[in-house]
Amino acid sequence: MLDIRLIREQPDFVKDGLVKVGADPSIIDTILQLDAQRREVIAQVEALRAERNAVSKEIPRIKDADERNAQIVRMREVGDRIAQFEQELDQIEQRLNARMLEVPNLPHPGVPVGRDETENVVVKTEGDLPNFGFTPKPHWELGEALDIIDFQRGIKISGSRFYVLKRAGAALQRALITWMLDLHTRQHGYTEVYPPYLVKSECLYGTGNLPKFGDNLYHDAEEDFWLIPTAEVPVTNLHREEILEKEQLPLYYVAYTACFRREKMAAGRDVRGIKRGHQFDKVELVKFVEPHTSDEELMKLIADASDVCRQLKLPFRWVQMCTGDLSFVAAMKYDIEVWAAGCQEWLEVSSCSNFRDFQARRANIRYRPAPGARPEYVHTLNGSGLALPRLMIALVENYQQADGTIQIPEVLCPYLHHATRIGVDGNLE
Repeated sequence: MLDIRLIREQPDFVKDGLVKVGADPSIIDTILQLDAQRREVIAQVEALRAERNAVSKEIPRIKDADERNAQIVRMREVGDRIAQFEQELDQIEQRLNARMLEVPNLPHPGVPVGRDETENVVVKTEGDLPNFGFTPKPHWELGEALDIIDFQRGIKISGSRFYVLKRAGAALQRALITWMLDLHTRQHGYTEVYPPYLVKSECLYGTGNLPKFGDNLYHDAEEDFWLIPTAEVPVTNLHREEILEKEQLPLYYVAYTACFRREKMAAGRDVRGIKRGHQFDKVELVKFVEPHTSDEELMKLIADASDVCRQLKLPFRWVQMCTGDLSFVAAMKYDIEVWAAGCQEWLEVSSCSNFRDFQARRANIRYRPAPGARPEYVHTLNGSGLALPRLMIALVENYQQADGTIQIPEVLCPYLHHATRIGVDGNLE
Protein backbone atom coordinates (compact mmCIF):
# COMPACT_ATOMS: atom_id res chain seq x y z
CA MET A 1 0.00 0.00 0.00
CA LEU A 2 1.26 3.46 -0.85
CA ASP A 3 1.56 6.26 1.70
CA ILE A 4 -1.55 8.47 1.45
CA ARG A 5 0.67 11.48 2.18
CA LEU A 6 2.71 10.72 -0.94
CA ILE A 7 -0.49 10.61 -3.00
CA ARG A 8 -1.66 13.94 -1.51
CA GLU A 9 1.65 15.74 -1.89
CA GLN A 10 2.93 14.27 -5.20
CA PRO A 11 -0.06 13.00 -7.17
CA ASP A 12 1.61 13.56 -10.56
CA PHE A 13 4.67 11.58 -9.44
CA VAL A 14 2.45 8.71 -8.34
CA LYS A 15 0.44 8.80 -11.56
CA ASP A 16 3.63 8.73 -13.62
CA GLY A 17 4.78 5.63 -11.71
CA LEU A 18 1.45 3.90 -12.29
CA VAL A 19 1.64 4.61 -16.02
CA LYS A 20 5.09 2.98 -16.11
CA VAL A 21 3.75 -0.25 -14.56
CA GLY A 22 0.73 -0.27 -16.86
CA ALA A 23 -1.86 0.74 -14.25
CA ASP A 24 -4.70 3.25 -14.67
CA PRO A 25 -3.61 6.54 -13.03
CA SER A 26 -7.18 7.84 -12.76
CA ILE A 27 -7.60 5.85 -9.55
CA ILE A 28 -5.45 8.50 -7.86
CA ASP A 29 -8.11 11.15 -8.58
CA THR A 30 -10.73 8.91 -6.98
CA ILE A 31 -8.52 8.40 -3.94
CA LEU A 32 -7.88 12.12 -3.57
CA GLN A 33 -11.62 12.84 -3.74
CA LEU A 34 -12.38 10.25 -1.08
CA ASP A 35 -9.50 11.48 1.06
CA ALA A 36 -10.80 15.06 0.84
CA GLN A 37 -14.30 13.89 1.82
CA ARG A 38 -12.86 11.92 4.70
CA ARG A 39 -10.88 14.87 6.03
CA GLU A 40 -13.89 17.18 5.70
CA VAL A 41 -16.12 14.81 7.67
CA ILE A 42 -13.41 14.34 10.30
CA ALA A 43 -13.20 18.12 10.69
CA GLN A 44 -16.97 18.34 11.18
CA VAL A 45 -16.94 15.53 13.74
CA GLU A 46 -14.08 17.10 15.65
CA ALA A 47 -15.83 20.51 15.67
CA LEU A 48 -19.05 18.98 17.00
CA ARG A 49 -17.18 16.98 19.63
CA ALA A 50 -15.36 20.11 20.77
CA GLU A 51 -18.67 21.96 20.99
CA ARG A 52 -20.26 19.11 22.96
CA ASN A 53 -17.34 18.90 25.37
CA ALA A 54 -17.35 22.67 26.00
CA VAL A 55 -21.12 22.90 26.52
CA SER A 56 -21.16 19.75 28.68
CA LYS A 57 -18.73 21.44 31.06
CA GLU A 58 -20.95 24.53 31.21
CA ILE A 59 -24.30 22.77 31.71
CA PRO A 60 -23.77 22.04 35.45
CA ARG A 61 -23.11 25.76 35.99
CA ILE A 62 -26.34 26.92 34.35
CA LYS A 63 -28.75 27.94 37.11
CA ASP A 64 -31.85 28.37 34.97
CA ALA A 65 -33.48 24.95 34.67
CA ASP A 66 -35.20 25.64 31.35
CA GLU A 67 -31.99 26.88 29.78
CA ARG A 68 -30.09 23.90 31.23
CA ASN A 69 -32.63 21.43 29.83
CA ALA A 70 -32.57 23.19 26.47
CA GLN A 71 -28.78 22.78 26.30
CA ILE A 72 -29.07 19.13 27.27
CA VAL A 73 -31.56 18.55 24.46
CA ARG A 74 -29.33 20.43 22.01
CA MET A 75 -26.31 18.31 22.99
CA ARG A 76 -28.30 15.17 22.37
CA GLU A 77 -29.01 16.49 18.89
CA VAL A 78 -25.29 17.21 18.50
CA GLY A 79 -24.59 13.63 19.57
CA ASP A 80 -27.01 12.35 16.94
CA ARG A 81 -25.27 14.46 14.28
CA ILE A 82 -21.89 13.10 15.41
CA ALA A 83 -23.20 9.53 15.09
CA GLN A 84 -24.48 10.28 11.58
CA PHE A 85 -21.15 11.78 10.56
CA GLU A 86 -19.28 8.80 12.08
CA GLN A 87 -21.42 6.42 10.03
CA GLU A 88 -20.71 8.47 6.91
CA LEU A 89 -17.00 8.52 7.81
CA ASP A 90 -16.93 4.75 8.16
CA GLN A 91 -18.45 4.32 4.69
CA ILE A 92 -15.98 6.77 3.14
CA GLU A 93 -13.03 5.05 4.85
CA GLN A 94 -14.16 1.64 3.58
CA ARG A 95 -14.33 2.96 0.02
CA LEU A 96 -10.99 4.75 0.40
CA ASN A 97 -9.28 1.66 1.81
CA ALA A 98 -10.71 -0.49 -0.99
CA ARG A 99 -9.28 1.90 -3.61
CA MET A 100 -5.92 2.09 -1.85
CA LEU A 101 -5.67 -1.72 -1.93
CA GLU A 102 -6.10 -1.64 -5.72
CA VAL A 103 -3.05 0.58 -6.29
CA PRO A 104 0.14 -1.33 -7.22
CA ASN A 105 3.57 -0.50 -5.90
CA LEU A 106 5.59 2.19 -7.66
CA PRO A 107 8.72 1.14 -9.55
CA HIS A 108 12.13 1.71 -8.01
CA PRO A 109 14.06 4.47 -9.83
CA GLY A 110 16.59 1.83 -10.90
CA VAL A 111 14.05 -0.27 -12.82
CA PRO A 112 14.35 -0.01 -16.62
CA VAL A 113 11.25 1.45 -18.27
CA GLY A 114 9.58 -0.99 -20.64
CA ARG A 115 6.18 -2.07 -21.91
CA ASP A 116 6.22 -5.81 -21.20
CA GLU A 117 8.40 -8.91 -20.76
CA THR A 118 9.97 -8.42 -24.17
CA GLU A 119 11.83 -5.43 -22.73
CA ASN A 120 13.24 -7.20 -19.66
CA VAL A 121 17.03 -7.05 -19.38
CA VAL A 122 19.40 -10.00 -19.06
CA VAL A 123 22.05 -8.62 -16.72
CA LYS A 124 24.17 -11.71 -16.04
CA THR A 125 24.69 -15.23 -17.35
CA GLU A 126 26.83 -17.81 -15.56
CA GLY A 127 27.81 -21.33 -16.57
CA ASP A 128 28.16 -23.07 -19.90
CA LEU A 129 25.22 -24.71 -21.62
CA PRO A 130 25.69 -28.50 -21.62
CA ASN A 131 26.86 -30.23 -24.78
CA PHE A 132 25.60 -33.71 -25.60
CA GLY A 133 26.72 -36.27 -28.14
CA PHE A 134 23.03 -37.09 -28.61
CA THR A 135 19.72 -35.22 -28.76
CA PRO A 136 18.66 -34.53 -25.15
CA LYS A 137 15.15 -35.59 -24.24
CA PRO A 138 12.58 -33.42 -22.42
CA HIS A 139 11.77 -34.37 -18.85
CA TRP A 140 8.33 -35.76 -19.68
CA GLU A 141 9.92 -38.40 -21.89
CA LEU A 142 12.69 -39.13 -19.39
CA GLY A 143 10.26 -39.27 -16.48
CA GLU A 144 8.01 -41.79 -18.18
CA ALA A 145 10.89 -43.89 -19.56
CA LEU A 146 12.45 -44.18 -16.08
CA ASP A 147 9.05 -44.43 -14.36
CA ILE A 148 9.92 -41.60 -11.96
CA ILE A 149 7.05 -39.32 -13.06
CA ASP A 150 3.54 -40.75 -13.45
CA PHE A 151 1.36 -38.31 -15.35
CA GLN A 152 -1.63 -40.60 -15.94
CA ARG A 153 -2.15 -41.47 -12.28
CA GLY A 154 -1.78 -37.84 -11.29
CA ILE A 155 -4.58 -36.99 -13.71
CA LYS A 156 -6.65 -39.92 -12.44
CA ILE A 157 -6.33 -38.74 -8.84
CA SER A 158 -6.75 -34.98 -9.27
CA GLY A 159 -7.19 -34.02 -12.92
CA SER A 160 -5.06 -32.14 -15.43
CA ARG A 161 -1.88 -30.39 -14.28
CA PHE A 162 -1.21 -32.95 -11.54
CA TYR A 163 1.37 -35.75 -11.50
CA VAL A 164 2.96 -38.30 -9.18
CA LEU A 165 6.70 -38.46 -8.48
CA LYS A 166 7.93 -42.02 -7.96
CA ARG A 167 11.04 -43.88 -6.90
CA ALA A 168 14.16 -41.79 -7.45
CA GLY A 169 12.02 -38.90 -8.72
CA ALA A 170 10.37 -38.47 -5.32
CA ALA A 171 13.69 -39.01 -3.53
CA LEU A 172 15.46 -36.45 -5.71
CA GLN A 173 12.90 -33.74 -4.96
CA ARG A 174 13.05 -34.52 -1.23
CA ALA A 175 16.84 -34.38 -1.31
CA LEU A 176 16.78 -31.03 -3.11
CA ILE A 177 14.46 -29.52 -0.52
CA THR A 178 16.52 -30.72 2.43
CA TRP A 179 19.80 -29.66 0.84
CA MET A 180 18.48 -26.18 0.00
CA LEU A 181 17.23 -25.69 3.56
CA ASP A 182 20.63 -26.75 4.90
CA LEU A 183 22.42 -24.46 2.45
CA HIS A 184 20.41 -21.38 3.41
CA THR A 185 20.51 -22.00 7.15
CA ARG A 186 24.13 -23.15 7.47
CA GLN A 187 25.85 -21.02 4.82
CA HIS A 188 23.60 -18.01 4.25
CA GLY A 189 22.36 -17.25 7.77
CA TYR A 190 18.60 -17.82 7.43
CA THR A 191 16.35 -19.09 10.21
CA GLU A 192 14.18 -22.02 9.18
CA VAL A 193 10.45 -21.93 9.91
CA TYR A 194 7.66 -24.32 9.01
CA PRO A 195 4.45 -22.26 8.67
CA PRO A 196 0.81 -23.26 8.18
CA TYR A 197 -0.43 -23.90 4.65
CA LEU A 198 -3.83 -22.37 5.48
CA VAL A 199 -4.01 -18.66 6.35
CA LYS A 200 -6.59 -16.00 7.20
CA SER A 201 -7.65 -13.53 4.55
CA GLU A 202 -5.86 -10.63 6.28
CA CYS A 203 -2.56 -12.41 5.64
CA LEU A 204 -3.18 -12.33 1.89
CA TYR A 205 -4.22 -8.68 2.05
CA GLY A 206 -0.97 -8.00 3.89
CA THR A 207 1.23 -9.48 1.16
CA GLY A 208 -0.81 -8.01 -1.69
CA ASN A 209 -2.38 -11.24 -3.00
CA LEU A 210 -5.85 -9.96 -2.13
CA PRO A 211 -7.98 -8.47 -3.44
CA LYS A 212 -6.35 -8.45 -6.90
CA PHE A 213 -5.44 -12.14 -7.25
CA GLY A 214 -8.32 -13.79 -5.41
CA ASP A 215 -9.37 -15.71 -8.53
CA ASN A 216 -6.00 -17.49 -8.59
CA LEU A 217 -6.25 -18.74 -4.99
CA TYR A 218 -7.99 -21.71 -3.37
CA HIS A 219 -10.46 -20.65 -0.67
CA ASP A 220 -12.39 -22.48 2.03
CA ALA A 221 -15.37 -20.13 2.30
CA GLU A 222 -16.89 -21.86 5.34
CA GLU A 223 -13.99 -21.03 7.67
CA ASP A 224 -12.40 -18.29 5.54
CA PHE A 225 -9.11 -20.15 5.17
CA TRP A 226 -6.95 -19.74 2.06
CA LEU A 227 -4.41 -22.23 0.75
CA ILE A 228 -1.11 -20.40 0.42
CA PRO A 229 0.22 -19.60 -3.07
CA THR A 230 3.72 -19.31 -1.60
CA ALA A 231 5.43 -19.44 1.81
CA GLU A 232 5.94 -15.68 1.46
CA VAL A 233 2.38 -15.21 2.73
CA PRO A 234 2.58 -16.90 6.17
CA VAL A 235 6.24 -15.98 6.73
CA THR A 236 5.74 -12.26 6.02
CA ASN A 237 2.76 -12.29 8.36
CA LEU A 238 4.83 -13.68 11.23
CA HIS A 239 5.40 -10.07 12.22
CA ARG A 240 2.06 -8.58 11.18
CA GLU A 241 0.89 -5.86 13.60
CA GLU A 242 4.26 -5.89 15.38
CA ILE A 243 6.85 -3.25 16.24
CA LEU A 244 10.35 -4.68 16.00
CA GLU A 245 13.44 -3.24 17.62
CA LYS A 246 16.34 -2.02 15.49
CA GLU A 247 18.59 -4.68 17.03
CA GLN A 248 16.34 -7.44 15.67
CA LEU A 249 16.94 -6.41 12.06
CA PRO A 250 17.71 -7.77 9.60
CA LEU A 251 15.56 -10.87 9.94
CA TYR A 252 16.16 -13.67 7.42
CA TYR A 253 13.71 -16.58 7.17
CA VAL A 254 13.68 -19.68 4.99
CA ALA A 255 10.68 -21.99 4.70
CA TYR A 256 9.71 -25.06 2.73
CA THR A 257 6.03 -25.39 1.83
CA ALA A 258 3.77 -26.76 -0.78
CA CYS A 259 2.14 -24.00 -2.86
CA PHE A 260 -1.32 -23.91 -4.42
CA ARG A 261 -2.41 -21.74 -7.36
CA ARG A 262 -5.07 -21.81 -10.02
CA GLU A 263 -2.81 -21.84 -13.06
CA LYS A 264 -4.41 -20.30 -16.13
CA MET A 265 -3.53 -22.76 -18.86
CA ALA A 266 -2.92 -21.69 -22.43
CA ALA A 267 -2.22 -23.75 -25.51
CA GLY A 268 1.47 -24.35 -26.19
CA ARG A 269 4.44 -26.20 -24.81
CA ASP A 270 3.76 -25.06 -21.20
CA VAL A 271 1.05 -27.73 -20.99
CA ARG A 272 3.61 -30.52 -21.36
CA GLY A 273 5.31 -32.03 -18.33
CA ILE A 274 5.56 -30.53 -14.87
CA LYS A 275 6.42 -26.92 -15.67
CA ARG A 276 3.07 -25.56 -14.53
CA GLY A 277 0.75 -27.12 -11.99
CA HIS A 278 -1.85 -26.25 -9.40
CA GLN A 279 0.35 -27.70 -6.63
CA PHE A 280 4.13 -27.49 -6.34
CA ASP A 281 6.89 -27.32 -3.74
CA LYS A 282 9.12 -24.37 -3.01
CA VAL A 283 11.84 -23.21 -0.64
CA GLU A 284 11.23 -19.52 0.05
CA LEU A 285 13.48 -16.75 1.39
CA VAL A 286 11.96 -13.75 3.21
CA LYS A 287 13.71 -10.71 4.67
CA PHE A 288 12.70 -7.88 7.02
CA VAL A 289 15.25 -5.06 6.86
CA GLU A 290 15.85 -1.39 7.59
CA PRO A 291 14.77 0.81 4.66
CA HIS A 292 18.22 2.21 3.84
CA THR A 293 19.61 -1.33 3.40
CA SER A 294 16.94 -2.92 1.20
CA ASP A 295 18.64 -2.35 -2.16
CA GLU A 296 21.81 -4.03 -0.91
CA GLU A 297 19.75 -6.79 0.73
CA LEU A 298 18.06 -7.51 -2.60
CA MET A 299 21.40 -8.20 -4.26
CA LYS A 300 22.38 -10.47 -1.35
CA LEU A 301 19.09 -12.29 -1.71
CA ILE A 302 19.68 -12.86 -5.42
CA ALA A 303 23.19 -14.11 -4.65
CA ASP A 304 21.87 -16.57 -2.04
CA ALA A 305 19.30 -17.97 -4.46
CA SER A 306 21.86 -18.13 -7.27
CA ASP A 307 24.19 -20.14 -5.07
CA VAL A 308 21.77 -23.05 -5.39
CA CYS A 309 22.23 -23.03 -9.17
CA ARG A 310 25.97 -22.58 -8.85
CA GLN A 311 26.48 -25.48 -6.45
CA LEU A 312 24.26 -27.72 -8.59
CA LYS A 313 26.39 -26.65 -11.59
CA LEU A 314 23.40 -25.49 -13.57
CA PRO A 315 23.80 -22.63 -16.06
CA PHE A 316 21.68 -19.68 -14.96
CA ARG A 317 21.03 -16.04 -15.67
CA TRP A 318 19.62 -12.96 -13.99
CA VAL A 319 16.82 -11.09 -15.74
CA GLN A 320 15.73 -7.70 -14.44
CA MET A 321 12.05 -6.99 -14.90
CA CYS A 322 11.19 -3.75 -16.68
CA THR A 323 8.42 -1.50 -15.32
CA GLY A 324 5.79 -3.13 -17.52
CA ASP A 325 6.55 -6.61 -16.17
CA LEU A 326 6.84 -5.89 -12.45
CA SER A 327 4.46 -7.72 -10.16
CA PHE A 328 1.66 -5.84 -8.35
CA VAL A 329 3.72 -5.60 -5.16
CA ALA A 330 7.35 -5.37 -6.31
CA ALA A 331 9.28 -2.11 -6.58
CA MET A 332 12.22 -3.97 -8.15
CA LYS A 333 12.41 -7.58 -9.27
CA TYR A 334 14.95 -9.98 -10.78
CA ASP A 335 14.17 -13.45 -12.09
CA ILE A 336 16.72 -16.25 -11.88
CA GLU A 337 16.38 -18.61 -14.81
CA VAL A 338 18.08 -21.97 -15.36
CA TRP A 339 18.72 -23.64 -18.69
CA ALA A 340 16.80 -26.84 -19.43
CA ALA A 341 18.51 -28.77 -22.22
CA GLY A 342 15.58 -31.00 -23.15
CA CYS A 343 12.99 -28.23 -23.30
CA GLN A 344 15.61 -25.97 -24.89
CA GLU A 345 14.52 -22.97 -22.83
CA TRP A 346 15.33 -20.84 -19.81
CA LEU A 347 13.05 -21.62 -16.89
CA GLU A 348 12.32 -19.20 -14.07
CA VAL A 349 13.14 -20.80 -10.73
CA SER A 350 13.10 -17.66 -8.56
CA SER A 351 11.70 -14.15 -8.56
CA CYS A 352 13.61 -11.97 -6.09
CA SER A 353 11.79 -8.77 -5.15
CA ASN A 354 12.22 -5.68 -3.03
CA PHE A 355 8.77 -4.53 -1.94
CA ARG A 356 10.13 -1.57 0.06
CA ASP A 357 7.41 -0.56 2.58
CA PHE A 358 4.47 -1.65 0.38
CA GLN A 359 3.72 -4.90 2.23
CA ALA A 360 4.74 -3.49 5.61
CA ARG A 361 2.06 -0.80 5.35
CA ARG A 362 -0.60 -3.34 4.46
CA ALA A 363 0.46 -5.70 7.27
CA ASN A 364 1.48 -2.92 9.71
CA ILE A 365 5.01 -4.21 10.30
CA ARG A 366 7.18 -1.52 11.86
CA TYR A 367 10.44 -1.11 13.74
CA ARG A 368 11.83 1.44 16.17
CA PRO A 369 14.99 3.06 14.68
CA ALA A 370 16.20 4.13 18.14
CA PRO A 371 15.03 3.75 21.75
CA GLY A 372 11.93 5.89 22.22
CA ALA A 373 11.81 6.83 18.53
CA ARG A 374 8.62 6.85 16.52
CA PRO A 375 8.10 3.50 14.74
CA GLU A 376 8.74 3.34 10.99
CA TYR A 377 7.80 0.74 8.42
CA VAL A 378 10.35 -1.97 7.61
CA HIS A 379 11.17 -3.01 4.08
CA THR A 380 10.33 -6.59 3.08
CA LEU A 381 11.94 -8.75 0.41
CA ASN A 382 11.43 -12.28 -0.80
CA GLY A 383 12.60 -14.76 -3.39
CA SER A 384 12.46 -18.47 -4.06
CA GLY A 385 15.51 -20.34 -3.02
CA LEU A 386 14.54 -22.24 -5.21
CA ALA A 387 11.19 -23.31 -6.65
CA LEU A 388 10.41 -26.84 -7.68
CA PRO A 389 9.53 -28.48 -10.04
CA ARG A 390 11.35 -26.35 -12.62
CA LEU A 391 14.58 -27.00 -10.77
CA MET A 392 13.81 -30.71 -11.13
CA ILE A 393 13.26 -30.23 -14.86
CA ALA A 394 16.68 -28.60 -15.27
CA LEU A 395 18.44 -31.29 -13.24
CA VAL A 396 16.83 -34.22 -15.03
CA GLU A 397 17.34 -32.76 -18.50
CA ASN A 398 20.86 -31.35 -18.03
CA TYR A 399 22.24 -34.40 -16.22
CA GLN A 400 20.81 -37.06 -18.56
CA GLN A 401 23.27 -39.53 -20.04
CA ALA A 402 23.43 -41.32 -23.40
CA ASP A 403 22.48 -44.64 -21.80
CA GLY A 404 19.22 -43.18 -20.43
CA THR A 405 20.40 -42.77 -16.85
CA ILE A 406 20.59 -39.48 -14.95
CA GLN A 407 23.70 -38.39 -13.09
CA ILE A 408 23.16 -36.93 -9.61
CA PRO A 409 24.89 -33.63 -8.76
CA GLU A 410 27.70 -34.15 -6.30
CA VAL A 411 26.22 -31.95 -3.54
CA LEU A 412 23.07 -34.09 -3.48
CA CYS A 413 24.75 -37.48 -3.21
CA PRO A 414 25.00 -37.42 0.62
CA TYR A 415 21.23 -36.75 0.75
CA LEU A 416 20.53 -39.79 -1.47
CA HIS A 417 22.46 -42.45 0.43
CA HIS A 418 25.55 -41.57 -1.66
CA ALA A 419 23.92 -42.74 -4.88
CA THR A 420 25.53 -41.20 -7.95
CA ARG A 421 22.84 -41.75 -10.58
CA ILE A 422 19.26 -42.70 -11.34
CA GLY A 423 19.32 -46.01 -13.16
CA VAL A 424 17.26 -47.09 -16.14
CA ASP A 425 14.86 -48.83 -13.74
CA GLY A 426 14.12 -45.52 -11.95
CA ASN A 427 16.00 -46.48 -8.80
CA LEU A 428 19.00 -44.89 -7.16
CA GLU A 429 22.35 -46.47 -7.90
